[in-house]
Amino acid sequence: MTRDEVLRKLKERFAEGILTLADKSPRRVYVDVDPGILTGICGFLFRDLGARFNTASAVDGRRSIEILYHFILEPINLLVSVRVRLDRSSPAVDSLTPFSAAADYIEREIHELFGVDFRGHPDLRRLLLPEQWPEGVHPLRRDYVEWDPTAVRDRGVR
Repeated sequence: MTRDEVLRKLKERFAEGILTLADKSPRRVYVDVDPGILTGICGFLFRDLGARFNTASAVDGRRSIEILYHFILEPINLLVSVRVRLDRSSPAVDSLTPFSAAADYIEREIHELFGVDFRGHPDLRRLLLPEQWPEGVHPLRRDYVEWDPTAVRDRGVR
């Protein structure tokens, strides 16, 4: 399969839910999608096109929380990043764990640090933060307010 065939198949199969497709370079493509087709397009990349799920990353933007799911099609050296933008007030999206066990820990991390609810995830328990960390406080959100008056979280900057 060629790079052009991958892009054509994505556009044909998911035309309704693809918001933008940014063809950045011969090895990199960004696909902005409606959250409703996320599991469909990621499942298609994984199962039908043989892409490997690398990881996901999250950003708390001014208007939304963005999650980028990064897939690599190794035979053609193409990285496809699928991006969803979620409502900051109640960020939720379907989990990729039903078809990719590799999504387990990164979804737990994003849930913990950004407050994203991954619907259908089998186990959203804590992964990184200590047990005494208060529920509903997400340290990588723009609106994070330090909750512990004794904490020193200056990251070494004085």
